[in-house]
Amino acid sequence: MSEWIAVGALATVAILIPLSMMFVSWLIRPSVPEQGKRATYESGEIPTGSSRNIKFNIQYYMVALLFVVFDVETVLILPWTVIYRDAVSEVGLFEALAPMLAFILILIVGLGWAWRNGAVEWVRSPRATANRVDRS
Repeated sequence: MSEWIAVGALATVAILIPLSMMFVSWLIRPSVPEQGKRATYESGEIPTGSSRNIKFNIQYYMVALLFVVFDVETVLILPWTVIYRDAVSEVGLFEALAPMLAFILILIVGLGWAWRNGAVEWVRSPRATANRVDRS
């Protein structure tokens, strides 16, 4: 039972410290309302309308999703490369190499599908193109 008291105390401290920090920062922060601070901002897109019905390009999220997928791929391949030599000596070449080749093949097929459907092509919004200033 005494272990649960320690866990409860740790949970209480873990909740109280961030809440007290947020309260103190809210208490002492300066309030300087400006139009630029209150303007809607969405990843470089020029806002149209209020923040409730803002329309922006979904391309930002597609690029972010592809980045996360290939970042996770890197995180999963790195430990495999570290144990590859030991795995080949224990289970054989095919059993050690086949799962990683299947994993990479699935990712290549996914990238090909995303490329074919235009997920990696950057599309500029017509409004941003119209408001562009030539600097030549």
